[in-house]
Amino acid sequence: MDYLPLLIEIGVEEFPAEPLLREIQNIPQKWESILSENGFKAEFSLFYTPRRLTLWHREFPIQQETIIKEFFGAPINVAYQNGEPTKAFYSFSQKCGVEPHQISKKVQNNKEVLYFRQEESGKNLVDLLENMLNKFLISLNFGKSMRWSNGEFNFIRPIHSIVAMLDDKNIPLKVFGINSKSETFGHRNFVEKIILTHTGDYFCNLPKNGVIVKQNERRLIILEGFKRLELEHNFKIEINNELLDEVVALTEDPRPLLGTFESRFLEIPSEVIVTSMREHQRYFPVYREGKLLNNFIVVSNAITDDYSGVIRGNERVLRARLSDALFFYENDLKQGLNGDRLANIIFVDGLGTVADKVQRERKIGEILAKIYNCKVCFNNNIIDRAILLAKNDLLTQMVGEFTELQGVIGGYYAEKLGENELIATAIKEQYLPAGENDSLPSNLISSIVSMSYKLDLIFGLFSIGHLPTGSRDPFGLRRAVNGIIRIVHVQKLAFDFDEVAKILVPLYRGFNIAKLREFFFERILNFYSKDNSSIIKSVLIVESELLKIDEKLSAIREFVNREDFDSQLSTFKRVSNILKDNQIALMNMPNINLYIDIAEKELHERFLETVHGNYREKLDALFKLKPQLDKFFERVMVNVPEIEIRENRKNLMALIYREFLNISDIREISIR
Repeated sequence: MDYLPLLIEIGVEEFPAEPLLREIQNIPQKWESILSENGFKAEFSLFYTPRRLTLWHREFPIQQETIIKEFFGAPINVAYQNGEPTKAFYSFSQKCGVEPHQISKKVQNNKEVLYFRQEESGKNLVDLLENMLNKFLISLNFGKSMRWSNGEFNFIRPIHSIVAMLDDKNIPLKVFGINSKSETFGHRNFVEKIILTHTGDYFCNLPKNGVIVKQNERRLIILEGFKRLELEHNFKIEINNELLDEVVALTEDPRPLLGTFESRFLEIPSEVIVTSMREHQRYFPVYREGKLLNNFIVVSNAITDDYSGVIRGNERVLRARLSDALFFYENDLKQGLNGDRLANIIFVDGLGTVADKVQRERKIGEILAKIYNCKVCFNNNIIDRAILLAKNDLLTQMVGEFTELQGVIGGYYAEKLGENELIATAIKEQYLPAGENDSLPSNLISSIVSMSYKLDLIFGLFSIGHLPTGSRDPFGLRRAVNGIIRIVHVQKLAFDFDEVAKILVPLYRGFNIAKLREFFFERILNFYSKDNSSIIKSVLIVESELLKIDEKLSAIREFVNREDFDSQLSTFKRVSNILKDNQIALMNMPNINLYIDIAEKELHERFLETVHGNYREKLDALFKLKPQLDKFFERVMVNVPEIEIRENRKNLMALIYREFLNISDIREISIR
């Protein structure tokens, strides 16, 4: 089999960065699937710039492998009678699609049978690639797409060129109406076509024409440029990885440049400045000793002898945005945090307005403050005041422009308007955590405000039937539950879902609380996703208080990891099996006067030593009952005819298993 280098480039008008980055992780698998379907196996690299997708194969088979097919037919004594072919012979010949004289014989399983061997030569890559590329491009999903050429073709952006070269030869094909050519294009500043005489020319000539094809090389160039600027100016560039990915995808010849804005804009909350830079302009903020400076870094894709014009242009754009932000900031402060118009904003149909949501949150906040005995919460009605003001920044001009900063802006305004520092902080942190790796509220008051928001969101939407389905969760209910779980664990709050639910349900129209409980506990399972799910379920059956769930899981893990856990588990599952038809919690205490065998007495006496200590100590003591239990099962029959004796022995089993049920229902545990 001959192998040659294969280069494929799809030249497009210009990829938008976000959809490109979303799909780029799926592209290798999709191309591998196309290769596999067509009988090719070859390693490859995927490169991308704003205007091209490149598939590079150092060694590619020039044709499919030869396929050998073997057909086995009837035994010879059936295929021939009196030396003449029978119907079975001709049926086999017909099945193989060949003339009778092409059929041979072969021994299979110690028996001679009819046999035919067929070789199919593999097809040439040249004959297959056009169909492969068409299928590949159709499989790519970037979200929204464009149509061109009278609507005949559909892709994220119009395709302008195709390169399909095998070593030094163009593979003639037509994809999306474009004929392949042995030529490509450079940076927008370079107008001449780049003629390719060999696949190797691609990686040699593109950098000379302003294109760094390999995205990892562009990333390294950007980061090295950042380091040079940091050393030169003694500051620190805040690198947001998502933003870095984006500028890598937006540039072909990246160059980090330092820009400046007027220091008067630093009066604006830093989050506003950073958001304006990062989200709207794709700039990187600059800090010195943790303080935001009036500088920014732009990664330019321009090629010029003088970058001062590029810098001035970006400074001008940012100045205009920050001028608007400063105007909003000053005007909002004049208006104050007035929430009268919240009654005009619908929260969700069926749950009233945002003002109605605020009132529900105030009630929840009061309930949580009492549960956690938060005395400072009731000083000057801090919790109530924080929740009352928390949504008012939705009415500000600043949040109208920077919607992602709701809450944060309200916290700054509250601080400027003279509110208590704890109130201002709670407003800033009311939505935390907003994601899996996001920061958490910094104190108990902020935690209660955040939990009040999330609990109302969860209970409210479940009460009107707005449940997440599959991957769809438009209101972020999974994120809200995850946030509560994380807050509870970090703040060490005794959050018992069942108890909290009893208190909160009357605030909403009637609904199936069991569904909400199931949803909430699914998120707990996800929180402990690294654990064996059967272990977590064994605890969730008996416990609804989050911190106790954590403590009990911690205790059980230690024993599950022991070498003898299998035998321990089987013994205690035998105890549970005896009781499977009984309501264990309602069974009576055993009567020591009804014990007949010494094994019963010893088991009961040993058990009385197990009921003290923490969860780990209790489990250790319970598992140490195994010798007594084994002796009990060896010497004693539980289901004896005498009802009183039988029930007393079951009560002894229930006494032991009830202690397990204070920690876990080990019947649910499966470690296989």
